[in-house]
Amino acid sequence: MSIQSILSRKGSKVVTLAADVKVGVAAHRLRLDGIGAVVVTGAGGALEGVLSERDIVHGLTEHGAAVTDLPVSALMTRHVVTCRPDASVRDVMRLMTQHRIRHVPVVDNGILRGIVSIGDVVKSRLEDMEMETNVLHDYVVAKA
Repeated sequence: MSIQSILSRKGSKVVTLAADVKVGVAAHRLRLDGIGAVVVTGAGGALEGVLSERDIVHGLTEHGAAVTDLPVSALMTRHVVTCRPDASVRDVMRLMTQHRIRHVPVVDNGILRGIVSIGDVVKSRLEDMEMETNVLHDYVVAKA
């Protein structure tokens, strides 16, 4: 199964913010949208980074309450691991494990097409496994 199949089901909406937005505003946006990360974009929608809840927690331990007044660019992850829409779910799970990340922007020819979370890929794998189990069960019952 490909990442595009996940995006087809969940949609390709991505919450983006500019790098100069305050961390407090970004944290509020994460809470309102019920998401764990925002993509930070620059001119023309170019991918500049990702700000996750984890980044904010790390910033809080380093800067205290003043973290909310910092720009997102001060805390965001700049070296963003991305994938293409045609990447397999298994490959993206490997990327997430290898890089210890929970969100992967989906980029095609330099254009942001969506974002997948660890929850999205796990849900997809569970659905695949359930379907395989049902097919095998039906096969065994039909042969009996």
